[in-house]
Order: sequence, then structure tokens, then C-alpha cells
Amino acid sequence: MFDKVLIANRGEVALRILRACRELGIKAVAVHSQADRDAKYVKLADESVCIGPNPATDSYLHIPAVMSAAEVTDAEAIHPGYGFLSENADFAEIVESSGLTFIGPSAELIRTMGDKVAAKQAMEQAGVPCVPGSDGPLPPDESRIREVARGVGYPIMIKAAGGGGGKGMRVVHTEASLLSAISMTQAEAGKAFGNDTVYLEKFLGQPRHVEFQVVADKHGNAIHLGERDCSVQRRHQKLLEEAPAPGISEEVRQEMGQRCAEAARRLGYTGLGTYEFLYENGEFFFIEMNTRLQVEHPITEAITGVDLVKEQIRVAASERLSHEQEDIVPRGHAIECRINAEDPETFAPSPGPIEHFHLPGGPGVRLDTHSYTGYVMPPFYDSLLGKLIVTGENREEAQARLGRALEEFIVADIRTTIPLHQRLLRDGRFQTGGVDIHFLERFLGEE
Repeated sequence: MFDKVLIANRGEVALRILRACRELGIKAVAVHSQADRDAKYVKLADESVCIGPNPATDSYLHIPAVMSAAEVTDAEAIHPGYGFLSENADFAEIVESSGLTFIGPSAELIRTMGDKVAAKQAMEQAGVPCVPGSDGPLPPDESRIREVARGVGYPIMIKAAGGGGGKGMRVVHTEASLLSAISMTQAEAGKAFGNDTVYLEKFLGQPRHVEFQVVADKHGNAIHLGERDCSVQRRHQKLLEEAPAPGISEEVRQEMGQRCAEAARRLGYTGLGTYEFLYENGEFFFIEMNTRLQVEHPITEAITGVDLVKEQIRVAASERLSHEQEDIVPRGHAIECRINAEDPETFAPSPGPIEHFHLPGGPGVRLDTHSYTGYVMPPFYDSLLGKLIVTGENREEAQARLGRALEEFIVADIRTTIPLHQRLLRDGRFQTGGVDIHFLERFLGEE
């Protein structure tokens, strides 16, 4: 096991990783920008290093500064958390070439799974069902492009191979608009991702977003820990997640989970990984794999009893998985709400000082947050204040506990998404379960 790990991130995930390190007897190094110098995780860390000014490009995304901090503190491994450098293959390669351990998969696998065309081809070879579409990048020949689109059937979606975060995607309903949509998506992708390669897929009208969690070690072992439903999202950004996904049978759950675990073994994957699917009419279609810790990992922890962050660190240290597949028996139901410092109606950021911060509690309630009374929410990074996680014996009890916890949760004097979550919880369609990825935008439009 490592003696010292550097946490190359900020906010609640930095605190989450620090706590896992403490429980494993590992010293933790926190890096921070000038804006985060007074953050809770910086104060709690064994060592801390300022790596630059407020902008993320000059601090958390500045690879030389992060590597210098690891060198001066004699860290043995770097945990990237999520966001920032967590899926940057060049960063992973630099970490490994410097003699340190990157807590995540290899740079090669990050590159493969980060390219959606290559990822889809890898999944098809591993027997994981994929959305019907072009067999690789779109060809340069316009007549061939039209032929491929007709074969898939309209409507279709043009997608950037290196896309993410809802960027680099465009729906096409008719052949007349096909070529112009491709040109616009290529221009957008080249500017945003430095890669203008695009491909096309069948556009699914009302799918759900269901993802499967896997973990694999360096000894050829891989298991799945069930699925999460992440369909409540706005502009492809998740707002609420739950596990297990409502309405999916245990038989289907095990079949898909085993396929995902087998795909990880075939790929030689190590660490945590999440396979994201669109689920419609009882069918799963692979869309991408996240090669890092997920924001919504706590709901999987809540129903399986597995500490995913500690498992991730153990695997990186070449230990074998702590559990076998038969040990994973999900119990109960868990829901996570992302509490953002945003106006609950306009979604405009709401940075500033928190005058009062009252945490919810009671049975089945967990709050992952770096915030506190007196904390100043900076305007330079994402708006996540914390994650409210509730667990119940069943979905109904989890919803009841969520309602109670949201009532107890007080954040003043900045705006948060707590009122939005309360309104969602009162909606009959959400209460029934199984809403699709367009539900939230319909809900907001109705309001």
C-alpha cells in the first residue's frame, strides 16, 4: 500500500478521497489554488501545496504544477478524482513515466475509451450491445454518408468522437439537413476537443440513462456492482441519480452486469469504470465508458456496502479485489441529489459566502460536502456544494427520507437547487419511477 497519495482535485471529491486515505493509513497531500487555500480538505490534509492562481487552467489543470507538488512532497501516487485531469491520457502517461502510480486505468485505455468511435468498436468486440450507427468515423464520400444514414434510419444523431458534457452532438431528422449538420458538428468538435472526427448513431426518442459500475484489478479479476439510473438531467448534466434503476429485473441486471465485467477483463481494464447506456423498450445500447470515479458513486456504495474509493486505491496498489461477484448483494434503494449553488429556476451560478449551513441528518442520510458555515463559494469552478444521499429499505422509503432531508437542509444566503429537488420529488411521474432523459426539461417547461 502507498505511504502517501496526492489528491489532484478540489471540492467534495478531494475530501472524499482524503477520508478514504485516512482509513487506509495513507498520508494525503492536498493541492489547491489560491481561491481554495482555506478549504476544509486543505486544512485536514497531512500536507498541502498551492499550485497556482484561481483559474483552473493555471492550477488544477496545470500538469507541471501538479507534478511539481507530487515531487516536493514525495507522493507515491496521484488520485485525479473526477473532472479536471481525471480522464486526461497525457497526464496519466506523465504520472507513470515519472515513476508514480496513476490511480486509474492505463493511459492507453483512457485514450481508447475517450474516443467514442474506438470505445464503441471495443464494446462491440466484447459483446456489449451498442446503438446502431456508422461502423467507425464517417467516410469523406458524401454519397456514402447518405447511404449509411439511410441504412440506420432517421432520425439520427451526429456525434463527436472526442465529445463530452453534452457538446458535439446534433440531431438530424431529414436527409436534406444531413451534410450541413455534419459540417457544424465537425467545426464545433474541432474547436472544443481538438478532434473533428464525427460518427452517426440512431437517435432514440425517449431513452433512459442507465449505467453499470465495474471494478477490476491487475490480476485479471473484474466484478460489477449493479446499475444506476441517471435519467434526471438537464442539457446532459445529471441532477439526480438512483440505484437500483426502477423497473429493471434482476435477471436483466445480472446479464448486463456480467457483460460489462467480462468486457473489462477482455480489455485488460484496471480500476473503477462506468459503462453508460441508453435504455429504451427493454434494450440497452452502449454510449460511452467513464474511466474514473463517478460523481454518483455514493449510491452504489450505499446499496452494496463497498467503499469504491478505497477499492480504487487498493487496486492501484496492485492488491486483489476485496470482493468476489457473489459477495455483491444490493440491498434497499438509494437516491442522490446534487446540490448546486445555482438559481433553482434560471440555473445561473450563485457564488458567495454561506452565512448559515445546516446539515440534514437522521436514519439513512449521508451528505458529501466540503461546505460549511462561513465558506465562500468561489465563482471559478463548478457549482457543486455537496451531494445529498439517502437510503431506504425500498424506493418509497428513500423518497420519504429524501423529502425530510431536503426540508432540514438549510443554505443561506446563496441560491441552491434544493427547491428544485423538492418540486421534483412531488411530481407523480418521478414518484412512479422510470422517467426518460427528457423528463426534466419537459418538467421545467411545464412549470
